Amino acid sequence: MHGAAILTIGVMIMKVLGAIYKVPLANILGDYGYGLFLATYNVYNIFFTLSTAGLPVALSRLIAEADANGLEARKEKTFRTAIGTFAGIGILFSLILFFGNEWLAEVYLRKPDAALSVRAMAPAILLVCLVSAYRGYCQGNGNMIPTTVDEVLEVLFKVISGLTLAGALVKAGHGLPVASAGAILGVSIGSVVSLGYMIVYKKRNYPSVRVRQGKTESTGKIIGEILRIGIPISLGASIMAILSSLDPGICESRLATAGFSKYDAGVLYGVYAKVQTLFNLPAAFMTPLTIAIVPAVAGAMARGNKAEAEKTSEDAMRIASVISMPMGIGLAVLSEPIVNVLYPNSNAAGPKLLSIMGIASFFICLVLMENAILQASGKERLPMVALVSGSVLKIVINWIIIAIPSVNIYGAPIGTLFGYCCMALLDYVFIRTALKENPHLGKVLGRPLVCSLLMGGAAYGVYALCSRVLGTADRLMMLICMVLAVGTGVVVYGIAVIFSRAITSEDMKLIPGGEKIGRLLHVKPAGREG
Repeated sequence: MHGAAILTIGVMIMKVLGAIYKVPLANILGDYGYGLFLATYNVYNIFFTLSTAGLPVALSRLIAEADANGLEARKEKTFRTAIGTFAGIGILFSLILFFGNEWLAEVYLRKPDAALSVRAMAPAILLVCLVSAYRGYCQGNGNMIPTTVDEVLEVLFKVISGLTLAGALVKAGHGLPVASAGAILGVSIGSVVSLGYMIVYKKRNYPSVRVRQGKTESTGKIIGEILRIGIPISLGASIMAILSSLDPGICESRLATAGFSKYDAGVLYGVYAKVQTLFNLPAAFMTPLTIAIVPAVAGAMARGNKAEAEKTSEDAMRIASVISMPMGIGLAVLSEPIVNVLYPNSNAAGPKLLSIMGIASFFICLVLMENAILQASGKERLPMVALVSGSVLKIVINWIIIAIPSVNIYGAPIGTLFGYCCMALLDYVFIRTALKENPHLGKVLGRPLVCSLLMGGAAYGVYALCSRVLGTADRLMMLICMVLAVGTGVVVYGIAVIFSRAITSEDMKLIPGGEKIGRLLHVKPAGREG
């Protein structure tokens, strides 16, 4: 939890920087242009996920197990082997993106104008593969600080370079495909800075240990372990990325069946793409917790302390609910001002799309945490079953109901909601088989849900009242009403989680400076479970 708190601080900074990047970029490119950019970025996410979702987790787990047993030479040999493995994968994927860009754009995305953007993202894949090896090594040692600093640097330089390039290209009179490629190129620039930082940090803080032949496992065995653990995780996680990349083609083709023109279908998908940026916000705050829990649970398992692993898993699920549930409900009840303030002049479908996606965002957070618990427990293949099942359900629902004219683009978030509900349910069933003590659903979900509903009611009431008094015809007035509503929701939720003991004094001790904050807020210890 301490490591997760450090990573969360970095995520908060990155989300601010991300808003500085994506909100102006969406306004520069417009609905259609931003839809083109996001479609391209979704292809990048597939290769990014395949190369970095599972392998760093596998490396982190192997490093944590070696660290728990004091095997320094094994840690060093594992890291060196991982660097070579990750580099090989990165080179392969970069070549596919560079030379296969036209096929990916025309056939897979059905957006020929995206070809240049696909090629522009090719260098980033190799760079992030190398960076992820360094991050996995540090995380396996229980050190989350370099990952936090590194991610902030990466996003900062991506924002500066991406916005600068996109804005300059638009002003110079270049078309949207070129401007989108400029924005994508910023990812590679940020990754160069990121890799440089991690190399320096590793040399200064983790000096190389001499590895004697025969004292550790062979290189082939280590590669086998990394691939055995990492490939199922990567394949499972890539399903989500593949789903995102299929969305443009499915949505726009089914909208055409519903009677919409190609341009109108592109606009509707574009506003849905904008909403997806907000939908992904809660999941971004979940990632630090999932990163931190894998070495924590794996280390406990390596020491033979299954009770500690079970307790850590349940606490992580509960805290995941405490963090993500109010964010999802907040997005749902304040969808109208959020969309209209951030994306003025967007299609009118935006607020209702966000209200559905807000609820779905909680379930994706729950799925991410459940997957991390299963992966850390050595059950890395089971999440893939849940992900495939939920993905098929989502595609089927989208295919059927988006083509209904009265439903149209609203079918996309509905399919997402049902798909992630299915994944969360299956993952919970799998966790019951992996852990001796099952997570208490009442403790994990009950109190956070009550607190979140109180918060949502308070925020919605304050916004409705302010809207009547101040009016919302002006964007500034709408922003003021939204800020007052959000502030009220935060206060109400904070009071509710303290009095309901959704967060306890024991939890506060696990985060930096949390014990002092807990005493200041009079956070109580956990009550006895019935």
